[in-house]
Amino acid sequence: MVARAPRKRMYRTMQGRMVDIEKLRAANESVQAVGNMNVNARGDVLGAGGKIVTSKETVIKKYYEQPKGMVSDTPRSKPMPAPKVEPVKTAKKTTPVTKKTTVAKTKKAESTDKKGIDAALDGLE
Repeated sequence: MVARAPRKRMYRTMQGRMVDIEKLRAANESVQAVGNMNVNARGDVLGAGGKIVTSKETVIKKYYEQPKGMVSDTPRSKPMPAPKVEPVKTAKKTTPVTKKTTVAKTKKAESTDKKGIDAALDGLE
């Protein structure tokens, strides 16, 4: 069996033009990518003036050094001390002193002792 040459990926645009995407990527890999990550299209980290600070290979190597989900044995910082809890002081409740007042009943109210609606409707007649 003879191995075939890798097939070029050619794409047809809406206007009918043929575009080679791999060739387009290779031509623009050093151009700064759009966004706020400061990388070029290849993945290299860029510094001031568009100069390469960290290459793509070192970024990927650093990413795969420690697998995700693996916990390191040493803590990154000192654990926070437990907060001190002070008991809450409650004030003594004082009951208000009420004065008892006596209401002088009229002779008419004493004799009938109506309550509720009957007492309210009594003077309306």
